[in-house]
Amino acid sequence: MADTVLLGLDVGGSSIKSALVDIEQGRAVTPLQTTPTPVPSTPAAVLQLCAQIDRQLKARGAAGLAFPAVVRHGVARTAANVDHAWIGFSGGAELSRLLGRPVVFINDADAAGVAEITLGAARGVAGLVILLTFGTGIGSAVFLDGKLLPSTELGHMEFHGVDAERIASAHARTVEHLDWPSWCARVNDYLARLHALFWPDLFVIGGSISEDFEQYRALLQSPTEIRRATFGAEAGVVGAALAAANGEQL
Repeated sequence: MADTVLLGLDVGGSSIKSALVDIEQGRAVTPLQTTPTPVPSTPAAVLQLCAQIDRQLKARGAAGLAFPAVVRHGVARTAANVDHAWIGFSGGAELSRLLGRPVVFINDADAAGVAEITLGAARGVAGLVILLTFGTGIGSAVFLDGKLLPSTELGHMEFHGVDAERIASAHARTVEHLDWPSWCARVNDYLARLHALFWPDLFVIGGSISEDFEQYRALLQSPTEIRRATFGAEAGVVGAALAAANGEQL
């Protein structure tokens, strides 16, 4: 009988979130644990810490490792806010060696998207769904009829001459001291560009900014329906565990 409680790990530039996740209910069954990311955040240092967390939680079965990078065929191709030694590194295979169990290595925004499309705000939605995580940057996850198009980088789309995330991320709002109307005007412009290119059936808004969704939801405008992400801070951990349950290395 397959394990229904699996380990989800969500690596960020400053912290690693982790929990055991009930993959049938889509919820953490242990408290969400936040551990400082090692400095420097080399693959060896990060994965040794992940293995230590695994032992502490007494995890079983496959594990999911969400990571802030383009991940193609199990290999990190970029390194956002982590040591550049990750570029070209097979993170899932190495953690699998340390744990002695299968590991699925997945982009962090894709992991959040897997959580939302499987059991969250986009569950049961047919057609094209775009999840956008607004935080330090803008992460994206794109699904067509529930199938993930892995490692899209829509936050790096050219937008008014620069990467979109430099203008419309939550970080940009904080740094430039933008009020909600000013920030939402930028987001609406960005959503309009995405709509013109993709004509999605649903936008899902996640990331740290989603915690304040009720304060600005009336200011968001798009021909496409906009929903708040369901899983909040647990999104990457839950999505990583669900990806591990699926077992498909991206």
